[in-house]
Amino acid sequence: MADKVKKEAKPMPEHILAQRNKEREMVRGIFRFHEVPGGHMEFVFKKYKQDPLEKFSMRDGEAYTIPLGVARHLNTNCSYPTYNYRQDEAGRPIVSIAEKVRRCSFQSLEFVDIDDIPTALPKQ
Repeated sequence: MADKVKKEAKPMPEHILAQRNKEREMVRGIFRFHEVPGGHMEFVFKKYKQDPLEKFSMRDGEAYTIPLGVARHLNTNCSYPTYNYRQDEAGRPIVSIAEKVRRCSFQSLEFVDIDDIPTALPKQ
């Protein structure tokens, strides 16, 4: 058998490393399980190749301290679309997204996500 050459891991670019470090900062908040009020949810999370696979177990309405990246994930990626079905003028079916239904969210007790704050002030 031929010897397999193990590839060396490429170093992470500085801007991605800075983002990864920011997303590893711990934040405190309340988990909201909109899909099953009072329920319990378990999930695993891994965003960067260098990160370990982490398991989270949360109950609706309880406070937790979790990494900022996980809080962002709960607030942005845990939803599913509902669809509208209709016909156009020629009678062809058209499908469109009606709304996104949030399954869960993480309500901040101490953090403000700087990336979500608009940079331009509204005109008066």
